[in-house]
Amino acid sequence: MELLFHAKIVKPENASNEEFFELWRKESVAALEAVKAGAIKHIWKVAGKYEVIAVLELDNGDQMDEAIHALPIWNLGYAHIVPEITWTPLRPYANWAEHLNTLSKG
Repeated sequence: MELLFHAKIVKPENASNEEFFELWRKESVAALEAVKAGAIKHIWKVAGKYEVIAVLELDNGDQMDEAIHALPIWNLGYAHIVPEITWTPLRPYANWAEHLNTLSKG
C-alpha cells in the first residue's frame, strides 16, 4: 500500500544551526539512499517550512515502524525534534473512479 508520510520538524532551542543542519544532512543522505533502494518512492521538503513529505510503499504497520526507526534522527536520539508525523493511506484514483460506478448505482 502506498502511504503519504508527513513529518514536521522542530529545531531544538539549544541546538546550533550547525548541529541541526548536520543532523538533517545525515537524514537527507539516508533518505536519498532509501529512494535509490526503492523504499521511498518520492520525497519532498516543504518550501519555507521544516517539513518533509514522502510517498512510501509499505505492507503493514511493522514496516512503518521499521522505516521510522531506521532513520538517523531516531538512531541518534533526536526523535523529539519530530513532534508530529502523519501517515495517510493512498488509493489510486482510477480505482476510486471504478468504485464510483458501483456506488452511484445504489
